[in-house]
Amino acid sequence: MTPRNHLIDLARALSVVVVVTFHCLLYQIVVVDGAPQVVPWAPQPHGPWWTASWIVMIIPLFFIAGGFAHALVIDRMRAQRRSYSHYLASRAVRLVGPLLLFVGFATVLSTAGAWLYSAEVSVTLSVQFAQLLWFIAIYLVIVGIAPWMITLHDRWGAWPMLALTVLAAAVDAWSFAAGRPDLRYLNLLTVWPMCHQLGIAYYRGWFRRGPVWVPVTVAIAAAGLIPVLVFGLGYPASSIGLGDIPIANVLPPTLAMIVLACGQVAVLGLLERAGVARTLPAGVQRALGVGNALAVTTYLWHIPCIVIAAGTLFGISRLLPDATGVLLSQPMVALVTWLVIGGLVPLIGRAEYALIPRLDGDPGRNAIAAYLLLTAGTALVWLHGTVLHPDRPWSAVGLVLLGTGMAWVTRTARAAGAEPLPGAARLD
Repeated sequence: MTPRNHLIDLARALSVVVVVTFHCLLYQIVVVDGAPQVVPWAPQPHGPWWTASWIVMIIPLFFIAGGFAHALVIDRMRAQRRSYSHYLASRAVRLVGPLLLFVGFATVLSTAGAWLYSAEVSVTLSVQFAQLLWFIAIYLVIVGIAPWMITLHDRWGAWPMLALTVLAAAVDAWSFAAGRPDLRYLNLLTVWPMCHQLGIAYYRGWFRRGPVWVPVTVAIAAAGLIPVLVFGLGYPASSIGLGDIPIANVLPPTLAMIVLACGQVAVLGLLERAGVARTLPAGVQRALGVGNALAVTTYLWHIPCIVIAAGTLFGISRLLPDATGVLLSQPMVALVTWLVIGGLVPLIGRAEYALIPRLDGDPGRNAIAAYLLLTAGTALVWLHGTVLHPDRPWSAVGLVLLGTGMAWVTRTARAAGAEPLPGAARLD
């Protein structure tokens, strides 16, 4: 059995920590006439912030870690002669609990608001809240094609990565020429699969084995190319969109995310060569295991946790007005948010786990159709929100597809027999 790569575990956990903490810092709470107002944090894009934004941009690393994990899982399932249906079902069942609770909560809240308060406000907030599902939607697509991407890497090496990079650059060029940043949403299907492909390559030994000059050169080249893209080719200065920087490099993604991912995977290789996290105390390993098991739960529920933390701090500030500045500061909101996450997310995680169906045998080809429904429903809910109201018909369509997909995944998992079905499509 392949030894556990603790560095990859750390990278995945760090990705979640950075994303959640950064979202805590995106807004400032100010008190005007005794009432709280939320003000977007808006640093100067060409000041020190733009450099810092590339350091804290951690999303490519999460996809790299995903590529590593999927290569490990698929190699193991191929050795066990598992089918493609079993592979998809094993990935999908893990999301049934998290999606059911998250989307169910958002649907009840937004639908009640639309019918009892304001449809316009509820639809807007619903769409904003559902934006978190972009990651899940893209993840589902990447999971679905991962076996073929691994095969392509094993047969052709760097060529699939080069093709994805060229396509991403072409989309960027088209976007800039047409003056339409929205065209770069096509790069959801080039940039993040490319980052995932780097994770597959890393699992196969790239950057962490062989001549050390390779990761050193890649890291230096990436650090040098990002300023060229920004200052020479007109790419957005910030990696992350903020109050006064609505168009950045992460969503929609640009070629710059691929460059950053190359630098990150190279640094990851250098750290592994140096023995970082090669061995960890048992307690740290358990903490990492729990943290990574709850990564999706933390990601989906961190916004409500931020709201709870900010609301609690505002209430305390009314009792201690002299401490308002400290209590409502962004670092304090981040600290209390993590305390709320520590108390709430494990409880949600237990509820999610109870909803995850057990998968014993091969679920058959129905699992493929169920997976496609799950993916399509997640994408529609991401784009159109979770409100059930005549003003948002596509939201209802998305919810129906997602609900049907989750129910079908659950049914196929529970109906799986002990032996693979004859003629089932194989991972190899």
